Amino acid sequence: MAAYLYRLGRLAFRRRWWVTLLWVAVLAAVGFGAVKAPAAPDTGNSMPGIESQKAFDLMDQRFPGAKADGANARIVFVAPHGEKVTAADNRAAVEKVVHEVSGGPQVAGAVDPFQARAVSKDAGTAYATVTYKVAADDLTDAAKKTLEDAVQQARDAGLTVEVGGNALATQPAAGGAAEGIGIVIAAAVLLITFGSLAAAGLPLLTAIVGVGVSMASIMALASTFGLSGTTGTLASMLGIAVGIDYAMFVVSRYREERARGHEPEEAAGLAAGTAGSAVVFAGLTVVIALAGLSVVGIPMLTKMGLAAAGAVAIAVVIALTLVPALLAFLPRAVLSRSARRDAKNKDGKNKDAKAKRAKAKEGGEHNGGSRWARFVLRRPLPVLLAAVAGLGAIALPVTGLQLGMPGDEAKSTSTTERRAYDALAEGFGPGFNGPLTVVVDAKGTADAKGAVHRITDRIGATKGVVSVSPARFNAAGDTAVFSATPSTAPTDEKTKDLVRTIRAERPALESATHASFEVTGSTAVNIDVAQKVQDALIPYLAVVVGLAFVLLLVVFRSLLVPIKAAAGFLLSVLAAFGAVVAVFQWGWGADLLGVEQTGPIMSLMPIFLVGIVFGLAMDYEVFLVTRMREAYVHGDRPGQAIVTGFRHSARVVVAAALIMMAVFSGFVGSAESMIKMIGFGLAIAVLFDAFVVRMALVPAVLALLGDRAWWLPRWLDRVLPNIDVEGEALSRRSPAAALPAPDTTPDRESAHV
Repeated sequence: MAAYLYRLGRLAFRRRWWVTLLWVAVLAAVGFGAVKAPAAPDTGNSMPGIESQKAFDLMDQRFPGAKADGANARIVFVAPHGEKVTAADNRAAVEKVVHEVSGGPQVAGAVDPFQARAVSKDAGTAYATVTYKVAADDLTDAAKKTLEDAVQQARDAGLTVEVGGNALATQPAAGGAAEGIGIVIAAAVLLITFGSLAAAGLPLLTAIVGVGVSMASIMALASTFGLSGTTGTLASMLGIAVGIDYAMFVVSRYREERARGHEPEEAAGLAAGTAGSAVVFAGLTVVIALAGLSVVGIPMLTKMGLAAAGAVAIAVVIALTLVPALLAFLPRAVLSRSARRDAKNKDGKNKDAKAKRAKAKEGGEHNGGSRWARFVLRRPLPVLLAAVAGLGAIALPVTGLQLGMPGDEAKSTSTTERRAYDALAEGFGPGFNGPLTVVVDAKGTADAKGAVHRITDRIGATKGVVSVSPARFNAAGDTAVFSATPSTAPTDEKTKDLVRTIRAERPALESATHASFEVTGSTAVNIDVAQKVQDALIPYLAVVVGLAFVLLLVVFRSLLVPIKAAAGFLLSVLAAFGAVVAVFQWGWGADLLGVEQTGPIMSLMPIFLVGIVFGLAMDYEVFLVTRMREAYVHGDRPGQAIVTGFRHSARVVVAAALIMMAVFSGFVGSAESMIKMIGFGLAIAVLFDAFVVRMALVPAVLALLGDRAWWLPRWLDRVLPNIDVEGEALSRRSPAAALPAPDTTPDRESAHV
């Protein structure tokens, strides 16, 4: 592996123009394809295998022309203080709104609140339900404007009017200013780390090229593979983060090889052969974690994972080809100022050049990374116990984790959806914001209406159900739909119990009526998705961690290092879950992050967090520990290998983690609760994993294990392929180009390990 990538790096360096022009051509080609590609079809957010989705499918089949998951709007009317919506003037204003909206484009129907008895007991609040023939994303501007104009007329008449539902709701956006802030912070971190504008700008440039290629490819293939607009969100976020990191590791190793006295082309080859090998396997762990999202069985999540995996793969290829090519254009500019002076004086005209380089090298042996490693080597057990105890304490809130899908109640009070939610909860009770939709299939039943009536009465009498609406039959008269309003809020645990109770009544009712029913609606969908994700979490972890274990076993040729890597990841991800629960569910420090309403954690959050953080955690593990393995293979004692690994990699790993945190933290400022939650969860997980697990727990465990850390049974050593990530083959090349011999002088702190 190392020898092949060494040759690839030198080839890219020599053929810099061809490589650069090739990537420009690729970007232009996929960009042209993205522009010319037809729009992706609306495939919806299907959730196969859950009851609520089966009910939606049945409704689409039995009620043709009306989409079960079509857009909807709930117009909430609140009379002025001391008045009633049933007063003549107020009633006229409400009926006028319903009349105008019902005649609007794409409208399937609008229900008058006075005919549907949708008026609160005190007559202070009423609501009208509007359903559309198309999904929310397909609503035209004309349809939205008709609704907005009608609502404004009622407001002008003196009523307080808010609109819930998804007809006017803005879609969550995870880019724009937030991504820009992350890139600016990343640029500052790179500049501080490298001390060179060229070295800081090169990773940014290559990351942008990589994201451009991946996003254009997603757009070009959207119609062929049915990719929605949200598919590329994860690919964009991860592509820019890992793209910067991978390029940064190659550039950092190139600078190191130049400091050792290698010529630019040789340094680029060695950087590709050593750091490039780590990039390949770090990228593979991320790809495994993202592709593993298909285990969950949710098509949208599968497509997002595969698209993001493709973006990571492109970032790896760019780091191995485009980065060495650009280094050929900037062989000295990417070096630090002192290194540039040394390179200029390399011809020997300056008598002190050699001494200066030696002095610079000596200073590099005592940087912050090596000092921290020696500190851990002196106190490995206390450091290990402190790290485990700290992460364990932060993880405690995860025992109270409640999954769900935050709705309008989690939005800012500045949105009309949130105000509509609050008005309905106050006027009708919290359950009105999450009614359950019951679909009765009476096909083949002798008395369909009697069966539906019996099922309606039975569900209406269930404890926890406030009311049921009259059943609405299809044209054939064999299928009916009605709503059941719970007494509790959509995200309340009692509502989840109610759905289970109603479904548990099905066998008895089917036996008595010969008709079946299914429960759906947004509340039931959220409950079903949360359960589906919860059931898939353990298999997903088993697949991802198992495959990554095998990969790390091959990379490190050790049994204990992969086990330690997986255990450290579990600690960091559990601590991240605990922090998310404490803030977004319990409300600790919620005001500091602008969280206006606490509630359940988004159903997909565990899968997102586990998948993404696992990939990134293994990134840091591979980059840090491969350098230790490299030093150990080349003759360093175990303790000194840890110091060597930290001396060369700690600063870059810290910079990479800070960049990741900057990119993810930018989304914490979003007004959308879900995006805020994802940004916070990922940022805090990277903080725990990079700065506690990889920087403290990893060296402490390796120090305690000593030589045993790199033990591998002989039979397994013979079976495993030797991929040579640490570049041992490169050190056996000609003496002129060989890697420098290791420093075998033991430190006082590490000699005993």
